[in-house]
Amino acid sequence: MLDVEFHINKEILGLLGASGCGKSMTLKCIAGVETPDEGEIILNNRVLFHSKKKINLLPQARKVGLLFQSYALFPNMTLWENILIGVPKNSPNRKEIVSKKIKDFSLIGLEDNYPHQLSGGQQQRVALARMLVNEPEIILLDEPFSALDEHLKWQMEEELISVLNKHKGSTLYVSHNKDEVYRICHKVAILNDGKIKEIDEKEELFLNPKTLNAAQLTGYKNISKVKKIGANRIYAIDWNLELELDKVIGDDISYVGIHTHHINITHDTQGPNMVNLKILNKIENLLTYTIVLSNNKSVIYLELSKKDYDAHNIKSKNSIFVEFNQSHLLLLK
Repeated sequence: MLDVEFHINKEILGLLGASGCGKSMTLKCIAGVETPDEGEIILNNRVLFHSKKKINLLPQARKVGLLFQSYALFPNMTLWENILIGVPKNSPNRKEIVSKKIKDFSLIGLEDNYPHQLSGGQQQRVALARMLVNEPEIILLDEPFSALDEHLKWQMEEELISVLNKHKGSTLYVSHNKDEVYRICHKVAILNDGKIKEIDEKEELFLNPKTLNAAQLTGYKNISKVKKIGANRIYAIDWNLELELDKVIGDDISYVGIHTHHINITHDTQGPNMVNLKILNKIENLLTYTIVLSNNKSVIYLELSKKDYDAHNIKSKNSIFVEFNQSHLLLLK
């Protein structure tokens, strides 16, 4: 069941969620590719779908541009023809519209090429140009980079961001990749079980998520159920730790989280939130080490630069004293 509502004002809104949460279905329903069983879809005060009023506009009447992962270019058509087919047939200057888009998207000289003769980035620009000749009120992008190798993704991301900034319209961007969403979008909505759980400017949502779903999707690896035991004290059930916060704790808090790089190694054994933890594993990454810690219960992850790993002589240790930074403990609903 989908139950989503959001407002976009000429910006890029990311829909971030796990597979099967309703992200792609939301786009398809807005575009008219899928028909909901009931409910209503309203875009800029225009009713696109209303089950009770029997309104269901055809996709071409919705002024919505939907870009699929495959770009859906016609293989037997040239670049020119692929863009031309997107221009409404009643437009008096169809050729001029296509020529302008080819210039805007830096595709001059490729007009007679077929899709298989184009690079991935060029194919993406053709698909976007074909979408934009119809002047959609909103662009819908459904995980456009999910099938690409990492070395291709960066270049195509840059090209897409450039295109969207020139468009200066509203865009809805669907992905399960938090880093991709952060780089491309202005605002982010967390989608789970067909409902938006949280929506905010990307910086605020990534730094200070308010819900469990948002924290998990924005990269918090350390999350524990909590029990409030004082005005500013909690018991982290999964970590088997009592923690003190620098603020008053509400009664509606269910979880606590902390980023892997906000746990500090300390040589001071006294003070709030300082504890000796066993080292279960040391995992070497390209630029960092992930230290897997335990307090005889769930694991806790600490991320260290290789310089700090060596400075603290972690290689030879079986346990370390750490501090859970008060100001970075995140209370979640």
